[in-house]
Amino acid sequence: MKSLIVVGALVLAGCATSQVSRDAVAPMVAIERAAGLAPGAYPGIFVMTVRASGRQGPNLYLNSESDYRDPRNLSFEVRPIAQAQLENRLGGPVETALQGRTIRVDGEARRVRVNFTADGRPTDKYYYQTHVVIERGDQLLSVD
Repeated sequence: MKSLIVVGALVLAGCATSQVSRDAVAPMVAIERAAGLAPGAYPGIFVMTVRASGRQGPNLYLNSESDYRDPRNLSFEVRPIAQAQLENRLGGPVETALQGRTIRVDGEARRVRVNFTADGRPTDKYYYQTHVVIERGDQLLSVD
């Protein structure tokens, strides 16, 4: 009887794991859904491998592509409070700890317009990026 209970628990645990994987949204799906809901946002659990990172002002950006301008890029925008929380949790700088790692984040994907500038002034040229803002460290659900 004990072995039957253990087997049942393992089967249920396996179902829970595959359910989480099935619900995780890949970068291209997030980009398409956010574009379809613009200017609204698409909520979900997003999964990507961190291929590059960069900073602008106090924010850290974790990118799914090596070039953040790539239309296939999904950016996780990590705000300062979340950075501090994650540094404590990860034991070092976020960008170093997560480089090359696959991460899952709970948030909202939103299409963001990025204007090109010339001499510090916006031009009439622009492109779109898709961002998921991380306000709190606990939005980062896992690191594989």
